[in-house]
Amino acid sequence: MSETMGVKTLIIDEQEISAKAGQTILEVARENDINIPTLCHLEGLSNVGACRLCLVEIKGSNKLLPACVAQIHEGMEVTTNSERLKKHRRVILELLFAERNHICAVCVSNGHCELQALAQELGVTHISLPYRNPALGVDASHERFTVDHNRCILCSRCVRVCAEIEGAHIWDVMGRGIDSIVITDLHEDWGSSACTRCGKCVQCCPTGALFDKSKIGSDHPKYPDFLPYLNLMREAQ
Repeated sequence: MSETMGVKTLIIDEQEISAKAGQTILEVARENDINIPTLCHLEGLSNVGACRLCLVEIKGSNKLLPACVAQIHEGMEVTTNSERLKKHRRVILELLFAERNHICAVCVSNGHCELQALAQELGVTHISLPYRNPALGVDASHERFTVDHNRCILCSRCVRVCAEIEGAHIWDVMGRGIDSIVITDLHEDWGSSACTRCGKCVQCCPTGALFDKSKIGSDHPKYPDFLPYLNLMREAQ
């Protein structure tokens, strides 16, 4: 079979693009320097389409599709940044801020938070929705790390990196809808769990929900871009 049979031609934001069959819209867009906002997506992890910030318009369809899991096809015409999409994304961000207790000024990830950065990028300067103000706990039982459920956006990055990269399967999601929370083992304290203390979940967290205790009061950058390297080394072995 000719290699060209695996090549698809599509249009993204009026730009004609060639891509490989089986690629997602998000993959193709990023290869061509077209920005599509995401929170749950992280290169090196499986895609789950949880945050819905990467929704795009497809010509001929009334539905908005998540770019991280929607595969390309021949002749597809994609719009990534219409007014309709901007409105959807702003509402999604407002929902995320309203569902938990995000107070940027006192957050350890202030200035290094992907949720905060997206809000600034999309012009979310205030919340028009009522805050839920849930009474959520903070688990500081781990000797190195802390989980603050008030800042969790349920992106499931911690769950996926623990399962797919570390292979420990410590993290999971318990509950349904807005009452869901991330847990370790069978809802044990993090410090009592079978955690391997690798810290990958902390590095992958896009907000201040998971953080290193030693970084409190100091600059708190995270480096989630180490995952492709880990995958490459794992494949080499």
